[in-house]
Amino acid sequence: MRRPRGCVLALVLLAATACGPQNQEPAGPGATGAGDSLFTGLGNGGYDVQHYGLTLDYQPDGGRLNAKADITARATQALSSFNLDLDGLTVRSATVNGKPAGVRREGTELTLTPHDGLRSGRDFTTEIVYDGKPKQITDPDESTEGWLRTDDGAAALGEPTGAMAWFPGNDHPSDKASFDFTVTVPKGLTAVANGQLTAHQGNTFTWHSPEPMATYLASVVIGKFDVKQFRADGRPVYIATDPDEAGEDARDLTKLVPEVIRWGSRLFGPYPFSSAGAIVDHLPDLGYSLETQTKPFFEAAPSEKLVVHEMSHQWFGDSVTPSSWKDMWLNEGFAVYSEWIWEEDHGEETVQENFHNSFTDTEGDTWAFPPTDPPADEISGDPVYIRGAMVLHKVREAVGNKTFFEILKAWTSKYRYGNVDTQKFIDLCESMSGKDLGGVFNTWLFQKKKPAAEDLP
Repeated sequence: MRRPRGCVLALVLLAATACGPQNQEPAGPGATGAGDSLFTGLGNGGYDVQHYGLTLDYQPDGGRLNAKADITARATQALSSFNLDLDGLTVRSATVNGKPAGVRREGTELTLTPHDGLRSGRDFTTEIVYDGKPKQITDPDESTEGWLRTDDGAAALGEPTGAMAWFPGNDHPSDKASFDFTVTVPKGLTAVANGQLTAHQGNTFTWHSPEPMATYLASVVIGKFDVKQFRADGRPVYIATDPDEAGEDARDLTKLVPEVIRWGSRLFGPYPFSSAGAIVDHLPDLGYSLETQTKPFFEAAPSEKLVVHEMSHQWFGDSVTPSSWKDMWLNEGFAVYSEWIWEEDHGEETVQENFHNSFTDTEGDTWAFPPTDPPADEISGDPVYIRGAMVLHKVREAVGNKTFFEILKAWTSKYRYGNVDTQKFIDLCESMSGKDLGGVFNTWLFQKKKPAAEDLP
């Protein structure tokens, strides 16, 4: 039956009233920081990145990068504008959902204003075309990161602030995403990135990293490498070694990396990623290695203990990632403790001996501050690493071996690919052990002063 015209008009007006703009959340700008207490400018608010697609063309001779970032994100509030972190480089164009967006730069903040406001809960896409000479960044602790030029290429390293030197993103560990990299380099060079190599055509290398990853763990390393590809325990392994670091004393990483993965899987739970590997470059003045996801980066031929340290981060730090930088001890304390366990398992110093040596060491700064309260210029200080490991040993003593390793496996399983904080670890330890561990954590984790001798076993 045909409705009278007036009824149709009434229905249209009713629909407009029910679904119209007055029911939408008012749009506003996203926050210019993620609220990190140590690095207040890092990260942004108002959205959650789902995926980064990075297309990079690098010419080492001139040090110039031509690039495009395709970012898929979900708005967590109605947005009139939002920010990305980008240090240096020139933005040539930007679109949001296929339409030109307004671009404004202030320091390391890149502000984009979409043509149309973004609704809360909706996915949106951003494309940014940019170029220039990516920069090296000096951290508060005087270490260097960002885009580091090498004798034959470059290494992009990002902990804690360096990712913004080579791609625009939400540069904070609380926002993890999958990545794809398409990297074009001059003939004769290799480009290595996170994840699995899915294509190599001419001078272009394509890498796919499907598991969520914090921006500081993303990496591209370009240079001349001896490459070994194989499968171990069902997953592809890719090891790239600078010929300058392939001497007689270099560890055979084709054997050691799979061995550490099997060892860690037995103690910590299944290895969390679909690929594995390592990169050994030649950067003798860098002074550190980094747990870049799926392929730890070594600035020189590494020791066995260093490989164990960086590989253990694949569980502790990469898969299970702190929500803020003040909880970095959840990365480094676990990695150092993994070294201690490895040594004991391989007939070297016992865990207890390592603990005792660390407690009685008078030359380090182990007691300079609580592991949960590092200043920005000491984020890699001894309390975060050494005292962090000592905390774990005291927990192990309090709950017993069986329960302790059950806790580690539960930690890597419950929070796999997610973010954590110190309280979540305490809660898990107390829940699984059935014990009040407040005294242990207060003495060894939260207080600044060195525990008294009577607190030792």
